[in-house]
Amino acid sequence: MKMKKFELGDSLLINDFSLIAEGKRKVVLSGVSKKKVLKTRKELDKLLKQDKTMYGINTGFGELASARITGANLKKLQVNLIRSHSCGVGEPLSAKEARGLMFVRANELSRAHSGVRPIVIETLVQFINKGLIPYIPCKGSVGASGDLAPSAHMALCLIGEGKARLAGSKKIEWLPTAKILKKLNIKAIELCEKEGLALINGTQAMQSVGGLALYDALKLFEATLITGAMTVEALKGTDDAFDERIHYLKPHRGQLFVASKLKKLLAHSAIRASHKIDDKRVQDPYSLRCMPQVLGAVRDSLEYAFNVVETELASVTDNPVIVDAVKNKKTSPIDVLSGGNFHGQAIAFAFDFMGISITAMGNMSERRIAQLVSDFEIQPPFLTKNPGLESGFMIAHVTAAALANENKIFSHSASSDSIPTSANKEDFVSMGMTAALKLKEIIKNVSRITAIELMAAAQGVEFHRPLKSSAFLEEAIMKLRKISPAFKGDEVFSDRIERVAEAILDGYFLPRGN
Repeated sequence: MKMKKFELGDSLLINDFSLIAEGKRKVVLSGVSKKKVLKTRKELDKLLKQDKTMYGINTGFGELASARITGANLKKLQVNLIRSHSCGVGEPLSAKEARGLMFVRANELSRAHSGVRPIVIETLVQFINKGLIPYIPCKGSVGASGDLAPSAHMALCLIGEGKARLAGSKKIEWLPTAKILKKLNIKAIELCEKEGLALINGTQAMQSVGGLALYDALKLFEATLITGAMTVEALKGTDDAFDERIHYLKPHRGQLFVASKLKKLLAHSAIRASHKIDDKRVQDPYSLRCMPQVLGAVRDSLEYAFNVVETELASVTDNPVIVDAVKNKKTSPIDVLSGGNFHGQAIAFAFDFMGISITAMGNMSERRIAQLVSDFEIQPPFLTKNPGLESGFMIAHVTAAALANENKIFSHSASSDSIPTSANKEDFVSMGMTAALKLKEIIKNVSRITAIELMAAAQGVEFHRPLKSSAFLEEAIMKLRKISPAFKGDEVFSDRIERVAEAILDGYFLPRGN
């Protein structure tokens, strides 16, 4: 079924944003939004004719705001801004992240508080819908005045400069943007007053990189619940610790959710039934027993971060912004106000918080792997049929430990730091893009740790055959075996880990109906 086009200017949820960023949903500038954008632009043009001083429109930028620009230089000012700010470095953003950045910018501009002409938004719409991917280096933003450097590289493509490629190409080949525009029959635009600044001033790169990472974190979290429950089964653990009567005594929302979910995942397990009566172990290790308390806190932090990012996705983060004038104002129906909505502190905090939370989730997974490979009373050493001759999951656990250690470095907060820039005019910045990029790496690492645990737990459950686990967990094992068959002895782990990790972030292990 073909999805309805997203009408720019509307608010959206992260899952909707992800579909657009993945190229699975087209966007459109509606007639209503276009009229609003055009009306705002006409009012801005009137103020320009009155020679009213307005930051970034007829002045320089940052510390150079006191420099007045006039006449023919007004348009040149905007082009100079894009070229001078295109100083990003590092690997380019992925196609999803670049498309997400363009969409967030177009969606915000269509709210008619930036003063651009409709052609600017319509050209971005063509980029998104026709598959043009700008070359946008990932590093160079301090998170205020927004993501200037990454967004400038995107804006370069609008004026026919910089590099770009086509989405979906088997070979990633960056070409001069002019060639891609010609192939797609898209015309470059000539920037007018305010438009260069409106294209780069805001939190769009942070929103795209961090927002997409958050959506991956949600899928990773769901896979972690399945994986953790499977480890309980493999180690013949108890589900008593997930009894709701315990958790109503400490009723955090996430904790109650996780306890309930784990209880359901383990329901009607023949493995559990086989050892429930004779179970000598009163309590399981913390990494099993305390999953509701730990993973519940992760879920609560996810909920907080989603709320922050979805609020940002619905925001205007430009500067200056064009708003309705105060009542009874006779000179103009609009005011041009300078403020600080470009500052990414809110989402920087959210991404750092999530980095800490997902790191802890990965650390707990690594501890469960350690239990799986070392509980010799329940499982053979390192989950191998021929200990000594074979090493089994011995070094796979070492890989998990290495990834967990790396995450402890990544989880150091970016938002607690600020380096003043622009001759101290921009003297306190958020470092939100750094927080988003770190979060992305943490999630990749934890998906690999979780992949190792999932393969180990499935191997452990299969050692209990012919007994079966719950229907939910047996379905997860069946899915796993389609992409990672049961180990018949020592085999190369590397490709399997990456394949299962990628499947986790694709939502492959989510139960049907999710």
